[in-house]
Amino acid sequence: MTVDAVLSQCAMVRETGPGKFIARCPCHDDRSPSLAIRECDDGRVLLHCFAGCETEDVLAALGLSFPDVMPERIGEDQSYKPLRQRFDARQVLAILDHEAMVTAIIAADFLEHKELDEETWQRLVRAVNRINSARAQAAPLKFKNWQGSQQPASITAQRKEAA
Repeated sequence: MTVDAVLSQCAMVRETGPGKFIARCPCHDDRSPSLAIRECDDGRVLLHCFAGCETEDVLAALGLSFPDVMPERIGEDQSYKPLRQRFDARQVLAILDHEAMVTAIIAADFLEHKELDEETWQRLVRAVNRINSARAQAAPLKFKNWQGSQQPASITAQRKEAA
C-alpha cells in the first residue's frame, strides 16, 4: 500500500515536507491535524498521533492493519533499517537549561561548604548524565568514548574527588 492510499482515507491532509504529511486523526475529535504520516524509501508508511492514540487504533479506524503499511521484506535481511530518533530542539534546550541550573545550585552549595546529602549527590549525577546524554545525541562520534570513560564509579568516589 502506498502513502496515497492512506492519505485518501484521512481528512485535512497537508504536506509538511517531502514524503511527510499531517492529517486529522480518525480516533479522536481532532480540531486540528495531529496525525503525522511519513512514507519511507523502503515502502513503509509510518503513522504517529501526537494526541497519544495508539498506531494500531489509528490503523483500525482507517480500515487498515500493520501488514498494509509494512510491506513484506524480500531476501535474507528481513529487518527494516531503524530510523534515527529526532528530538525537538526546544525540549532539549529546556532540559539542558534545567539540568545546568541544578548543577549550578549544587555547585554553589558545595562552594559555600554546605553539607550535601546522598539524595543531592545522586541528583547531581543524574543531571550530569542527562547533560552528557544530550551532548552525545547532538554529536555521537565526538562524545562516544568520552561519555563512558569520564564518569566516576560511584557517588562515594565523587565525594572523595571533591574533598
